[in-house]
Amino acid sequence: MHATQIRQKDGIFYFVSYRAKDLLARVRFISRFYGEGEEIAASRVAQDDDIAQFIARIERTDHAFQRALSRAKVRQLTNFYETAVTQPAIPGTVLLYTHEKLQFRANGDGSGHLAEPASKFLIIDGQHRLAALHFYMQERPGDAATINVPCVIFDGRSEDFAAEMFVIINSTPTRINKSHLIDLYERVSWAAPDRKFAARLVERLYLDGDSPLRYRINRLGGRSQRDKWVLQAELFNELHRWVRGKWRSIQLAGGSSKEVPRYYGMTRDFLRAARAAFGDSVWGKDGYMVTKPVTIKALIRVCADLVREDGEREEGREQRWTQRLAPWGELAKQFREEGFYERFAAKGEVERVARIHRELTRAAGIEASKKP
Repeated sequence: MHATQIRQKDGIFYFVSYRAKDLLARVRFISRFYGEGEEIAASRVAQDDDIAQFIARIERTDHAFQRALSRAKVRQLTNFYETAVTQPAIPGTVLLYTHEKLQFRANGDGSGHLAEPASKFLIIDGQHRLAALHFYMQERPGDAATINVPCVIFDGRSEDFAAEMFVIINSTPTRINKSHLIDLYERVSWAAPDRKFAARLVERLYLDGDSPLRYRINRLGGRSQRDKWVLQAELFNELHRWVRGKWRSIQLAGGSSKEVPRYYGMTRDFLRAARAAFGDSVWGKDGYMVTKPVTIKALIRVCADLVREDGEREEGREQRWTQRLAPWGELAKQFREEGFYERFAAKGEVERVARIHRELTRAAGIEASKKP
């Protein structure tokens, strides 16, 4: 196929124009799409296809791509194709990806012949537009045959490149949930190191077998059969708040490879001590607010305060902290769900988290941080 090779810094990609029918035969849809009385079935995604697995997870779990909205969006685009006469039906490019390295025979002016991949393209951006084009072709094949679709093709790149491209395109509040971006901080080169650090802490708190928050963090796509206590984004914000204030010392101490395990260990020991202090009859139980987001966020702040006072000596740390937090057992009744918001009256959750933070540090004799 005829293509234009485009170079930007160290990157090379290709611009091509596909006839609608030809393009639809060369792409695979990760999500299921609906038209009037028919559907496009989602392609089976291989377990070892990390990019397709990732996009499928986003498409199928993010609120912006729920079935009802997806159907409405495809219908709107199909209607637009029908009414677009003087303006282009598909003015923006569709972004395609293949892991194969495509052969390009240049003519000497940047244009040339680009080989087709053996497998179908993955759609990084434009699934809804192409789904609508599919249904439009079923309804008006003659009109659809006149449409050429501008495409940008990325080939032979790593899976991280495709994931990063997807995030860059979709990282707006209405299209991809922040929780998904936290999952991807490790895969995008532009993410700040302190954010990657906090994301790793969240991941360990979710996955590690000795974490009191194991599978209790709502990651919007993680285990759904168990109750979740806190949104990943909310927990990330608190951990990042702590890490950001200590970032200089973290870097001097060896950076992420050394300090992520250490910070995880301190957070784990603190949460285990907090669970012991409140007691199993309160921790994680219905009718109590101890493991609700507002309290968990306050607990992370107390953890940072306690680490500042007594976090260096790992040996016996959990036992020391359990004794230090023992007075919380007497506060358990204040965290009953009934009347909780009256006992911790505040103008909003930010103020309420701060108030719970002050109450918990006071009871345990910990000096609370004065940082907002």
